[in-house]
Amino acid sequence: MYRTHTCGELRLADMAKAVTLAGWVQTIRKFGAITFVDLRDRYGITQLLFGEELTRQLDEQPLGREFVIQVTGKVNERSNKNPNLATGDVEIIVSDFSILNRSAVPPFTIQDDTDGGDDLRMKYRFLDLRRNAVKKNLELRYAVNRAARNYLHQQGFMDIETPFLIKSTPEGARDFVVPSRMNPGQFYALPQSPQTFKQLLMVSGYDRYYQIVKCFRDEDLRADRQPEFTQIDCEMAFVEQEDILEMFEGMIKSIFKEVKGIDYQEKLERMTWEDAMWTYGNDKPDIRFGMQLCNLKFPAHSFRTRKSISDLITGAGFQVFDGAETVIAISVPGGSEYSRKQTDEITEWVKRPQIGMKGMVYIKCNTDGSFKSSVDKFYPEERLKAIAAAAGAKPGDLVLILAGAEERTRKASSELRLEMATRLGLRKEDEFKLLWVIDFPLFEYAEDENRWVARHHPFTSPKPSDIETMISNDPEIKDAAKYLEHPYAQIKANAYDMVMNGNEIGGGSIRIHQRELQEKMFAALGMDAEEQQHKFGFLLGAFEYGAPPHGGIAYGFDRLCAILGGSEVIRDFIAFPKNNSGRDVMLDAPSSIDEKQLVELQIKLNLNK
Repeated sequence: MYRTHTCGELRLADMAKAVTLAGWVQTIRKFGAITFVDLRDRYGITQLLFGEELTRQLDEQPLGREFVIQVTGKVNERSNKNPNLATGDVEIIVSDFSILNRSAVPPFTIQDDTDGGDDLRMKYRFLDLRRNAVKKNLELRYAVNRAARNYLHQQGFMDIETPFLIKSTPEGARDFVVPSRMNPGQFYALPQSPQTFKQLLMVSGYDRYYQIVKCFRDEDLRADRQPEFTQIDCEMAFVEQEDILEMFEGMIKSIFKEVKGIDYQEKLERMTWEDAMWTYGNDKPDIRFGMQLCNLKFPAHSFRTRKSISDLITGAGFQVFDGAETVIAISVPGGSEYSRKQTDEITEWVKRPQIGMKGMVYIKCNTDGSFKSSVDKFYPEERLKAIAAAAGAKPGDLVLILAGAEERTRKASSELRLEMATRLGLRKEDEFKLLWVIDFPLFEYAEDENRWVARHHPFTSPKPSDIETMISNDPEIKDAAKYLEHPYAQIKANAYDMVMNGNEIGGGSIRIHQRELQEKMFAALGMDAEEQQHKFGFLLGAFEYGAPPHGGIAYGFDRLCAILGGSEVIRDFIAFPKNNSGRDVMLDAPSSIDEKQLVELQIKLNLNK
């Protein structure tokens, strides 16, 4: 037996007990004739005390950091207790030890405050995983996994595995493809999600399905993306949207309670996509704080008619506002104290390429009731006061105003809102705010292709009230400039996203379950009958055999874990992640394969093009 107890287990109640521990050497401290060693395993750290005789043995066969050792001894009360350790009241008086394996000098310090950079730690990820900070992330991931499974099991869901080698049906992100040796010239694809399989399971009568499943997308990476990622994938039959929202609002609350100890009692707010876009500038708003956008000027072809208050800002001879498609203001609480240097720095921030604005206007609402602005020469104080009031500003606040093309200005205003909230400390990692965003458009218009594309995916059903509009109208766009006037631009999707702290953590929809409507959807996306049959004939055929109404949702499991762990970087919550170039630097993958394998696959590489 290598150990009787773990390194995080022993307490004062175990005094004088003979024990055997095994683990990794964390630190070594020699004090004259005695030596203290901190021994670490997955469960914690225990201090070891080596007496004079054993210290002499250590002089002959010294220990090093990360050596794997086994010790036998008795539990003793520490004279210098460590309140920061669960085992800090005790130590082991070592009577015997053995070195199970030596370690080379680690390339970085294996502790929370490590001296290893990202690239180095990813190369030696098996060492990085020993660090307590990483271990806590994986423990949280396991806890979320367990909590989700417990809830879904209690609600009658069945865990059913679906294939990883499937047919390529590219829609949206690129597929990863796998050549077939037994079928030369043909390829499998790795699933971007189990979407069609879970719908087929509904047709098969398995009315409550789930999987915590790997998915694959060949897309550009960032902090919250990996080429392989995990979803909590769920589907239900004989349900409407309200049933889905209620079921999975319950699941996320159950996860909060079991994993974070938070009893999230309040009903999740529901917000339409249009309200989210106008009020927050994006469809995944962070509602932990206010600072809502004030639309001072609406574009001529906005996606919803709103009451215009553009007379507050137009007609003053300020061409930036007069010539802009959209003008949006944000009121920053307490910002009137900002210096000129600070407002200039914010102006430079919005002019960065990733934000894309040419400049910014500000209005200081001073506590004495006066107003100071960067456009004083165009707007008298009374008019500045009216603009500030429209933006919801109070004495002591700072109004920031962006103007320009609608889409760019809305996105920039959204980013500016988040940036100012971060500077003010309003985006707290230990505060969580959830909401549902509903009533998305079913279609988006792709100008470069002059066709409709699905905002979610091609299996999403329109709202029941819009089904007739979709069936009875031709999807062809005859005048690209007037696509907003097409009936399809008004169709709402029977879809929903769950948003937490400004991040989409889950999304789903009620699915199409009738062949005629699904064919109409495919046709709207530019697929003729032959292409529909080639790509999705199996699904269309299944719909002829009693397909029930059904819908579901998929949670981004990695992202959910990261946010619960106080981070937006999902890589830290994955045991063996890829870097931002999609490489596993530990395995050095992807890599070339042997010529023999290429011959077997009947593949010839042409890398010159």
